[in-house]
Amino acid sequence: MYKIVGITNIKNIMKKIIIVDGGPRRNFNTATMLQKVAEGAMSVGEGIEVKTIRLYDLDYKGCMSCMACKVKGKASNVCRFKDALTPLLEEIAGADGLVLGSPIYFGDVTGLMRTFLERLAFPWLSYNDYSLTAPKRMPVVLLETMNGTPERNNSNGYGSMEHCIAGALGEPEHLVAYNTYQVKDYSRFELGGFSEEAKRQYRDEHWEEDLEKAYATGIKMANDVISR
Repeated sequence: MYKIVGITNIKNIMKKIIIVDGGPRRNFNTATMLQKVAEGAMSVGEGIEVKTIRLYDLDYKGCMSCMACKVKGKASNVCRFKDALTPLLEEIAGADGLVLGSPIYFGDVTGLMRTFLERLAFPWLSYNDYSLTAPKRMPVVLLETMNGTPERNNSNGYGSMEHCIAGALGEPEHLVAYNTYQVKDYSRFELGGFSEEAKRQYRDEHWEEDLEKAYATGIKMANDVISR
């Protein structure tokens, strides 16, 4: 169920970074960017564990409105509903860094990323004073890959959930890859509104730079969690 991307010096692990892949494709834009983040983090050396979890590999639901996280005397800032998402939520509660990645569909993150965020964030919210309290504050990276360009895109990113993440975990860093390839062979699909030549040119000019930024983001994340 879980894919361990990399562990350095397992006997001396001190800090853990969780990467959550909210995209459906295992080897395309989002997954590739997140892999570079993982590689950058692991390059820092001993004391860092990096684990990547694909939401599309898990069978789970969004918030069930069971209110179990808000029962008097038993309130919890980790979701109490039990399903395949539970181990991930519990692991994030004890992690030292969090990276979330999603392609942008219809201006928003994927449905599975959104339902994951419901389960992650709702237990943080107090209906007594509307404060946001996570089990642990940590560095966060929000990654988006999209068809839109920097000048022309309709992305709402992580939307209102970004406010919850910032309030409970800390102000997130953003990493965005624009104008990404949608498919490897445009001639096979009804995508006449796009110029494959223009998309290829943009990719040739920017994709390697995007991957370098992802790698550097991983290094920064690892250094941030080590320094805490």
